[in-house]
Amino acid sequence: MTFDYQGYQPKGDKKNSEFFEDYRPRIYERRKSSGIEDLVGNMRAIVTQVEPGTSVQTMAEFYLMTPYRYRASYQGETHQYHVMSNRPEMPAVIVMEPNAEGFKEYITRINKMYPLSRTTPHTRYVGEIYECSDIAAARGILEEQSIRFEYPGDVENPFYASKTVQFTMPSDFTGNRIGYSNMDMNDPDSLALGEKMELSAADQSVLDAAAAKAEETGVTPLLLGIDHMATRILAPDREDAILEFLTQVPYYFWGAYNIYDMNSSTNVNRSGSITDDKHSPAKVFTANNTPSFVNSFENLPMPTEDFVRNFGRRMHHVAIEVKDGDHASGEKNVDFVVDSLKGQGVPFLAHVVGECKDEPNLKQIFSKHSKNTILITEYVERCHGFDGFFTKDNVAALTEAAGQDEQYKHGQIFD
Repeated sequence: MTFDYQGYQPKGDKKNSEFFEDYRPRIYERRKSSGIEDLVGNMRAIVTQVEPGTSVQTMAEFYLMTPYRYRASYQGETHQYHVMSNRPEMPAVIVMEPNAEGFKEYITRINKMYPLSRTTPHTRYVGEIYECSDIAAARGILEEQSIRFEYPGDVENPFYASKTVQFTMPSDFTGNRIGYSNMDMNDPDSLALGEKMELSAADQSVLDAAAAKAEETGVTPLLLGIDHMATRILAPDREDAILEFLTQVPYYFWGAYNIYDMNSSTNVNRSGSITDDKHSPAKVFTANNTPSFVNSFENLPMPTEDFVRNFGRRMHHVAIEVKDGDHASGEKNVDFVVDSLKGQGVPFLAHVVGECKDEPNLKQIFSKHSKNTILITEYVERCHGFDGFFTKDNVAALTEAAGQDEQYKHGQIFD
């Protein structure tokens, strides 16, 4: 599949600056001429870090709420690494857990800066790993373009600068990292994460119980894979975040829409080499339309910027696509999934939004923040071959629901 990056006309009503419109095609051209498009491919794994002692309960949560299942564990120099997988063509999940509560690094330092991330100092979505046929060549090209990478000895967690995976330094705009690897994510041993370790009998029983519970609900066969991931950032960083991301991977700017009711915009970037987003999920950046100090003149809602001020620039939610169709119970599959998970104690922010009747449309819902990952899980059913990416009404409702749950009380002031 050959995608016409230069010829594609982005969708949406969000106006971009001349700066953005000038550099976007230039970045596409440089990606091609420098060889990055030939070297870097699809997203092959997502990486998240959790608090010491919580990786097994985090994986049990994945069992119940996603199609991901445990593959293998490794003991590294500073962390345990647990690898989970879905279908072979879809990204794996790597759950990292520091060996010691006192371990300090970038994540602990940045989490302490924000009021709602201080109590979970190690917990943060880290970033993605993309397939790369020649890591050294890609790194050399990108470093000439001022993309900064981690080096052994300069980073506390050696995973970020290993022989099998090379990560960028955290983005100044999103806080996320981009990793590159030529290893097979369906063969966790190839990643050389450390000494292979077996889960204890007690830990394995937790996962077995989670698997049984998931089987009992009947939800798992309806959960297909990761549809997209959304990072919340500050208003002035929107265009820079998009252009930086497009510099590093062969994605394209699909388009951006204003969500006027929530005083924000949703900015979508998709892979140009696939026809199914689940094979290399879309990356979404959400930002206020105006900075908080300007918005204070208007007093409009601003849940997106409040999230950043309370948690920091970081991943906000990961969306799981639900198989389109009508369940035997008589409801849409996404409604069945949500009702079943509620029955297992999974909390949700609001009711399912959107309608799926006789025409293409979307139905979506947000869970509450996970106590293990701080991430929201979104469930989305794309009904009757819906070929857009989202609807503005749905996004507005979801953003409002999340904003109500992400408030921080200090004195008598509510954000």
